[in-house]
Amino acid sequence: MNELIVLFGTESGNAELVADDISAALQEKGTAVRVADMEDYAVDDLGEADMVVLVVSTYGEGDLPDTAAPFHDALVEAKPDLSGVRFAAFGLGDSTYETYNLGVATLRATFTALGATQIGETGYHDADSGLNPSDVAVAWVSTVLAVATPS
Repeated sequence: MNELIVLFGTESGNAELVADDISAALQEKGTAVRVADMEDYAVDDLGEADMVVLVVSTYGEGDLPDTAAPFHDALVEAKPDLSGVRFAAFGLGDSTYETYNLGVATLRATFTALGATQIGETGYHDADSGLNPSDVAVAWVSTVLAVATPS
């Protein structure tokens, strides 16, 4: 694997912290990783990475956070061919809300509809669990990469 991009969409900063911790864990294993805010990432650049990890929270009534919504809108409008893109998805939410993790479900559905291939199961952090979201995400990404790069 040449480069992995961790794209985050956040409202309060938690998804960014998780993205940074995922990056640090992967770099310790020798993977080249770049972290980017979805707000600053052009959808036309998605084909440059070997793999994309999406880290996004859910905001409001199941919406994408403000930093992820324009990225998603650009995907829907431009409809880039993502058939060569492999991705993994991790969502942050709170299961006490009916809209638990709809943000990551929205992005996952759009990536898949545009031809991208999801690697592994979607990871979830439930704020109601009391678990540290970075601990959950780092454990999750290790299992995803085992699927992405079988020995």
